Amino acid sequence: MRISVFGCGYLGAVHAACMAKLGHEVVGIDVLPQQVAALSRGEAPFFEPGLPELLTEAGASGRLAFTTDAAAAAEATVHFICVGTPQKPGENAADMRFVNSAVDAVLPLLKAGDVVVGKSTVPVGTAEAIARRIHDAQPGAELVWNPEFLREGFAVKDTLHPDRFVYGVADTEQGRAATATLDAVYADALSDGTPRIIADLATAQLVKVAANSFLATKISFINAMAELCEATGADVTLLADAIGHDARIGRRFLNAGVGFGGGCLPKDIRAFMARAGELGVDQALSFLSEVDSINMRRRVRMVDLAREQCGGSIVGRTVAVLGAAFKPDSDDVRDSPALSVAAQMQLQGAKVTVTDPEAIHNARKKWPELAYASTVKEAVQDADVVMVLTEWSEYVALDPEELAPLVRGKQIIDGRNCLEPATWRAAGWAYRALGRP
Repeated sequence: MRISVFGCGYLGAVHAACMAKLGHEVVGIDVLPQQVAALSRGEAPFFEPGLPELLTEAGASGRLAFTTDAAAAAEATVHFICVGTPQKPGENAADMRFVNSAVDAVLPLLKAGDVVVGKSTVPVGTAEAIARRIHDAQPGAELVWNPEFLREGFAVKDTLHPDRFVYGVADTEQGRAATATLDAVYADALSDGTPRIIADLATAQLVKVAANSFLATKISFINAMAELCEATGADVTLLADAIGHDARIGRRFLNAGVGFGGGCLPKDIRAFMARAGELGVDQALSFLSEVDSINMRRRVRMVDLAREQCGGSIVGRTVAVLGAAFKPDSDDVRDSPALSVAAQMQLQGAKVTVTDPEAIHNARKKWPELAYASTVKEAVQDADVVMVLTEWSEYVALDPEELAPLVRGKQIIDGRNCLEPATWRAAGWAYRALGRP
C-alpha cells in the first residue's frame, strides 16, 4: 500500500520505517529540513535501539523516502498523523498547532476512498472536529483514530508487534471500508493474533491518556508508600514485592524512586486534567493533581537525601549524577527527573557532574550550566556522593570495589532502587534509597 506519515519525530520516524519494513511504500513528511536530511541518510535524529538499521534497510529497498514537500503524499491512500502534542507553555492543556497544521496539509491531497489515521495523543473531541473537516474537504475520505502505545527503547518492537490495536471509527459503510483498509496495513500483526478493538472516536482518544494516567497513578502510589516507609522504617521494595503478588495489582510499575518523566506521562496527565475541566468533569480527575504532586516531591526528596548524606549541606560538595535521560535505552531528557535533581543541587551550591551513555548531547542543550562527563569513572572522580538517577544496565552492574578508589566519599544514593544494597554496604559504602531503611 502507499502510505504517508505526517510528522517524523519520535513517533513518525519509527512508524514510517516500520511500515516500510512491512512492505508498504512510505513517504515521511516533516517541516524540519535537517530532520528530513538525517532520516534520508538513514540516521535517526534520536536514540532508539534498532531504528538506524531499520532506516538503512528500508531506504535501500526503495520503499521509504522523506521530504518536506507535502505534495509528495498525493499518491498515498493512507495518511498517518504522527505529530507531537506538547504541553502549552504556562498551561496544562495540549498544544494542538502541529496537529492542525498536519490536517491542513493533508486535506488538499484527499481522494475518495482515502483514509486519514490519527496516531497523535489528543484531547478527546479533537478527532470529531478533524472528521468533519475531512468530510467537508472530501466526502469520500474517512478518519480512523488509532492511538499509539510506544515505549521508548522498545518502539520498533511495539510497532511491529503491538499488544493491541484500537480503531476509533464511525459505524457506517464508509467507516467499515476504512477499517478494512487499516486492517490491510496491519495485516502481518493481525495474522499473528494481535487483538483489535473497534470503538467510537471518543473512546479511542481516551485510551492512551487513560492508560498513561493509570500508569502514572501506579508509580505515584508506590512513591507515596515510600514516604510512609521512610517515616516508619519499612522497606518499600519488599512492600512492592508483597503486594505485587496479588494478580489484581501486579508488580510492574511498582518501583519506588525519583519518579516518572519524559515526553508522555507528565504532559498527558496534565492535558487530561485540563480537558476534563473544559468538559465540566474536572472533579473526576482531581486525583491526578496529587499523582503529579507526589511525582514532583520525589525530586525534592532526592536532593534532601543528598544533603543528609553530606552532613546537612551540599554547598561546595562534589556530586556525581549517573543518568540524564528520563529512562534507560533513550536519549530523551524531556522532564527528566535525573536532570531536574542535578539542576536543583547545582542551584543550591553543589558541584554537579552528570554522565549518561546516550543523553549528554541533549542534556547539554537543556542545562548547559551543568558539568558533564563521558564516562562513569570521570564523573565520580573525587565525588563526595554518587547518585544513580537513571537505571541504565551499566550503572546497575557497577562494581563498588572499582569505584571506591576514585571517590572522596563512599556514599551512594540509589534513586531508582535498582542496586543491591548488601553488595554496596559490604564494600564499605553508605547506601541510601527512597523508601528503604
